[in-house]
This record gives sequence, structure tokens and C-alpha cells, in this order.
Amino acid sequence: MANEINHDNKFIEKLTMIAQLDDQIDPSLYEKYDVKSGLRYADGRGVLVGLTRIGDVVGYEIEPDGSKKAVPGRLIYRGYNVEDIVRDTEKNKSFGFEQCAYLLLFGELPTKEQLEEFTTYLGAIRSLPPNFTEDIIMKAPSADIMNKIASGVLASYSFDPDPENRDVANILRQCVELISRFSSLAAYAYQAKRRYVDGKSMYIHNPDPKLSIAENLLQLIRNDKKYSRLEAELLDLALILHAEHGGGNNSSLTIHVVSSADTDTYSAIAAALGSLKGRRHGGANIRVMEMMDDIKAHVKDWSNEKEIADYLRKICRKEAFDHTGLIYGQGHAVYTISDPRAKLLRDKAELLAKEKGCMEEFNLYKTIERIVPDIICETHGNKKRICTNVDFYSGFVYTMLNIPRELFTPLFAIARIAGWSAHRIEEIVAGRRIYRPAYKNVQGERPYVNMEDRK
Repeated sequence: MANEINHDNKFIEKLTMIAQLDDQIDPSLYEKYDVKSGLRYADGRGVLVGLTRIGDVVGYEIEPDGSKKAVPGRLIYRGYNVEDIVRDTEKNKSFGFEQCAYLLLFGELPTKEQLEEFTTYLGAIRSLPPNFTEDIIMKAPSADIMNKIASGVLASYSFDPDPENRDVANILRQCVELISRFSSLAAYAYQAKRRYVDGKSMYIHNPDPKLSIAENLLQLIRNDKKYSRLEAELLDLALILHAEHGGGNNSSLTIHVVSSADTDTYSAIAAALGSLKGRRHGGANIRVMEMMDDIKAHVKDWSNEKEIADYLRKICRKEAFDHTGLIYGQGHAVYTISDPRAKLLRDKAELLAKEKGCMEEFNLYKTIERIVPDIICETHGNKKRICTNVDFYSGFVYTMLNIPRELFTPLFAIARIAGWSAHRIEEIVAGRRIYRPAYKNVQGERPYVNMEDRK
């Protein structure tokens, strides 16, 4: 058996070399044919491929002469600044993610009665279908929670009495059910991993229809079901800030592309999950935590700004951590002066850091945020200023909440399903045609070679 496996590995290695050699493309051809690699212009701006009314990401404004002026970042949901939504949530001492989901889906802020009706409905449909947990999750556990959520979404097709109906009312029903159930899918997938992959105890609690989605997730993943009000508020804030980020991010674009092909809701959402799982997209906060582990291990005095700066310079010079030269959690494709999500999360995180006795670590994060733009400019000679993005603080927040790292990206999905659902409905209602971009073929035609003449 071992010899067979070794032979298979050598065979795959041989094929891999052939594939890699045959798939090389000269980078200069992108400029020659004016190809926008990654649907981006040379300056990093995204190529306009569609219109949306759902969300906007503002990092600069256009001056009368056509030049760009950097401004403090703003995140807009259906025309409303997310900072106003957060302030209103704090003022009313409520949980705001459900209100955000309503706003994204229906385009208007709900009245008190509309919100109560919506949250009651979300709670009532939160439980997974009969036998779903046992047959779909527990009998096929996965080491990766995102993959398990995706397979759970696809399996939901089989439990839907009308899965192929493309009427907006039916698609809306499907989306609202998924928004309600994503926290349960993630929590049960995590518990199955603990039991069958990690060999640890598994705790299966029933979802509580009276709780918010943030509260429900915390009680589902904890063995004693207990959490503080501040913990739930901070998780709710994270869900609000991750619920939507414009139509141009990779996973939301995926929703539009796949939905434009007129496929079912479950296939479209599963495709978006596959996108979000990517380390260049939803998995970024885990890279931040790995980097911070490395910094904390090598910087002896977390209050010594010079020692911190010296080690950050080593990371920039590819002499430390993963030797990529990247300081994770810094910079954004649109935000330049500031990422509003990072600021809101940082301010709320300070309260929990005080409660949890984590102020020394929190101050380390704040020091890095303050000094890293100058260090990056100094090391790379780049005059373009960058800002700390939301990924820098989100992993720290989740760690203070005692949320395991394998749930960091699933938390992103639990929030973003609201935005994805809104984008799917928008594509169904307003989409004009199937996405069909063009690729320039740079492989010239060749005369066919008969089998007996091949070398």
C-alpha cells in the first residue's frame, strides 16, 4: 500500500511540473492587451462591472478637476452611515445586527413593530430541519468549519419543499431562513469538529428563539451557555460591521455572477462561502493573529515602542515572521485615511479588554496601529499612506470572547449572509444578463500532431 501511495505521489508531482510549465503567462501581456488583472486598474481601483443600491465603501472623493481626495472612510448600508446605525444601537441598548439584515434586505430602516416582527420570525425558524444535525453535520464532520457550512447550505436544498422556485418571494424566504440558521450551522459544525476531529467533548444546545443572533451563537458554542451582556454586544457589533461591504468584494461579486446564471439560492450562497474562505478574503484575520503571536513571542517589553518598531521593521524587510514583508491587518483597497470598522471595533474592544484584564495586549495593538504606517513608508519608500483595517482588531476581539480561531472566518459568514442575500435578490430583480467577461487567449494555434509523431 505504501509503495502505491509513493508511486501516486511521484506521478502527481510529474504532472504538476507539466501543468505549471504550461500555464505560465508573461506579465507584460497584461499591459500589451490592456487587461485589467483581477478586475482592477493599475492604481488598485476596481473596474465598474455593475450597479447596486445596497452598500458603498467610501475612501476618497473626486475633486472638480477629476483628482482623488482621500477622506476618512465611510461604510454605507442602503444610504445610511453604519456609524449612525451603531450609535443608535448603543443608545437604545439593543442588538443591531437584525436591524441591519432588515435594512439590507428591504432597503429601509424598520419601525419598532417591523423589527419586532422580523426578529420574532428569525427566532422561530432558527432550528435546523428534523434530523439535519445528526444526518448532515454529525455523520460527516469536517476539519474546516467553512467547508461544513457550505455543505450544510447545499444539503438544505434537499430539505426545501420548493428549492428551484425563482420567484422573489421564495428566494426571500430561503435567504431569511439562511440568515437565521447560519449561527446554528456554524456552531454545530464546530461541535462536531471538537468531537470527531479533535477528540474533545461536544456540547449540543438548542437555539433559543428569544435571543439575538449574537447571543445565540455564544450560548451554542459554550459548554455552560453563559456570556456577559458586553460580550454579546461586542459580537453583535462585529456582525454589524461585517454584514456588507459593497458589491465589489470577491464574495459579493460571486453572488452576482452565480445568481446571474439563474441558479438556485443554495448553490449561489455556497459559492460565496467558497470565496470568503479564501486567505486573501475572509481568512485574513487569522493571519493577523498568527503575526501577533509571533510579535508577542519576540518583543519582550510590549510597552517599549522602540522594541516594537524594530521588530516591525524586520517583518517589513522579510527578516521575520513569514518573510513576505507584509504586516497583516494594514491597508485596504478603498479606505486610505481610516477604516471606520476598525475604529468602531477598537473603541468597543477597549471596554472588554478592561473587563478581561487584557489592557497590556490591547495597548500593544494600539501602538502597532499608530506607528506602522510610518514604518511601512520608511521601509518600502511608499509615500501612499495606509490605514489599519478591521481584520487587525477582529481576531483580538474574538479571542477575548473565547471564540476559537477555526470560527473566525465562519463568524464573517454569519454576518455577511445578510449582505449576500440582499445582493442575490438585487441580481434577480435588476440583473440584466449573465456575467460573461472576456479573456484574451495568448496561446497561438498550432498544427495537430498525430499520436505516432509525438515525442
